[in-house]
Amino acid sequence: MAEKFDCIVVGAGPAGISCAYELAKGGANVLLLERGEYPGSKNVMGGVLYRKMMEDIIPDFHKEAPLERPIVEQRFMMMDKESAVTFGYKGLEWAQEPYNNFTVLRAKFDQWFAGKAVEQGALLVNETVVLECIVKDGKVVGVRTDRPDGEVYADVVVLADGVNSLLGKSLGFHKEYRPDEVALATMEIIKLDSKVIEDRFNLEKNQGCTIELLGDATKGILGTGFLYTNKDTLSIGVGTLLSGLIEHKIRPYELLEYVKTHPMVRPYLAGGEPVEYLAHLIPEGGLKSMGRIVADGVLVVGDAAQLVNAIHREGSNLAMTSGRLAAATILEAMSIEDFSERTLDQYRVNLMKSFVGQDMKKYKDSTHHFNKFPQYFDQYIPMVNRAASQMFTVDGKSKWEKQKMIWKDLGSPKEKLKLARDAYRAWKVMK
Repeated sequence: MAEKFDCIVVGAGPAGISCAYELAKGGANVLLLERGEYPGSKNVMGGVLYRKMMEDIIPDFHKEAPLERPIVEQRFMMMDKESAVTFGYKGLEWAQEPYNNFTVLRAKFDQWFAGKAVEQGALLVNETVVLECIVKDGKVVGVRTDRPDGEVYADVVVLADGVNSLLGKSLGFHKEYRPDEVALATMEIIKLDSKVIEDRFNLEKNQGCTIELLGDATKGILGTGFLYTNKDTLSIGVGTLLSGLIEHKIRPYELLEYVKTHPMVRPYLAGGEPVEYLAHLIPEGGLKSMGRIVADGVLVVGDAAQLVNAIHREGSNLAMTSGRLAAATILEAMSIEDFSERTLDQYRVNLMKSFVGQDMKKYKDSTHHFNKFPQYFDQYIPMVNRAASQMFTVDGKSKWEKQKMIWKDLGSPKEKLKLARDAYRAWKVMK
């Protein structure tokens, strides 16, 4: 490891592997460092992989990658304690090539993806912790690892070391993130027969479903639960802002147990056997929490750059795109032998022009807004459930009477005005 590389990528998640793959494919000498026993051993996400962004890197990847199920239905549950208003979309066009998205298990998928980068020529070294970046004359020139004689040098270092990027923080790229800028997701993998999964979720073989759980799934705290179908397992989890867990004095595993035993969720899991428990921090601050992502000799990608669309629960697709764009910029820098911030900043420009930057701009105020006004989750979702129950209960009352009762349930004129104002505010931060 004493030799000098064109690029060192720190972290073998979707962003890091994408960058290493593209660089190696372009002829660069790349070192990919992973602290885990293997890529995916310490990586966690809900489990949805979007086809387009992955196919931009490896065309027709779905023909050989270890995928679980192509998703044909996306449901949303607005939950109260004993009810749920459910809506969604099921499209059989998603059951055919080129597909839309898939469920994946990271331990399997990341190993396969990293293997493809190695096939292109990247050098993967696992079980290696990067302690710090080596900086000379204001330029990052390598990294110092926990291995004996562990200093490694490169023209460019790519930081793909996750949400709480200690390397980025040590370089002064970002501050310590506040509890309201980071979410903690906990999840379990539940073993269940594939035929049982298909029957319960109204699926045919090789079809999958995702369910996003809102409202009581998080006890009114800003966040979401999720239930995803794999081949012969289910992924059940919940993610909420750390600030919400602290304020409500709820332990993450207690919230996960609450979701698992919720009457709207419990029947889906019946008879299943827990086989794995996982937890992971997720960046939720959006564009306003993004720090510096380019400097002399260094780029930041993926979660380390805070690239998550919290509203649409998208992360891996943003990560892969950032890794691909970073690699393109580095290859261009290699061609002119200039690794200054001025040259590498083209990565930032291209990132912000892409769907990644545009979506980050679109939802820049959303997390902050919904965290500031918790009534969207702890008041309005239960209100929607009561209205649905009232309207759909046949008890001899006319629909006019029911509409009056629903209108009365909205509260006083002042409370109705507040609801209208909140609806306008929500539209404004989401438009």
